[in-house]
Amino acid sequence: MLARLKKWARLLKADVLTLWFAYRHPQTPIAAKLFAVLVVAYAFSPIDLIPDFIPVLGLLDDVILLPIGIWLTLKLLPTALAAECRQQAQAWLDAHKPKPQNYLMAAVFVTLWVIAAWLLWHWLAN
Repeated sequence: MLARLKKWARLLKADVLTLWFAYRHPQTPIAAKLFAVLVVAYAFSPIDLIPDFIPVLGLLDDVILLPIGIWLTLKLLPTALAAECRQQAQAWLDAHKPKPQNYLMAAVFVTLWVIAAWLLWHWLAN
């Protein structure tokens, strides 16, 4: 199940990038450009319609609204244009592969933040 979720997330990332390329394409219809701008802006915005810290509902907007917006915008694009933008998005993703991750250093930084938070809490409690 986790593998399916990761695959779905990669597809969403590629589709958002496809919409970004579609927005910049001169042959994109005006309605599709408008929807593409809204969807891409919402996808990359640090502010959600429903904040993520609200249990269940906070993640539903990302799981429901974003895919619906992507689907609707892709439906507004001509098929050939959507295929061209998908190729551009895939080429961009292939050229910008994620950097290797160092989990050891991540653990070190998380540990340091936990220690700092504990020290601050301990200092404020006295």
